[in-house]
Amino acid sequence: MAPSVISVNPEVRFGKPCITGTRITVGDILEALASGESVSDILENFPELTEDKVRAAIAFAAARENNSKIIISA
Repeated sequence: MAPSVISVNPEVRFGKPCITGTRITVGDILEALASGESVSDILENFPELTEDKVRAAIAFAAARENNSKIIISA
């Protein structure tokens, strides 16, 4: 089994999902994209990333969003 691209370790960045082997969080990548940076910009700013790792972060966030439940109480 191949190692996961995304890992969660309570000792790294307060347990936020990170690119395995780095301290770069999924949120860091999403914030960069949301601020208008291109994948090329992100790869230039974080040389330890690859395009596949950036895509894995996006997929992770999308899956987490799709699995979220909103509970409304009256």
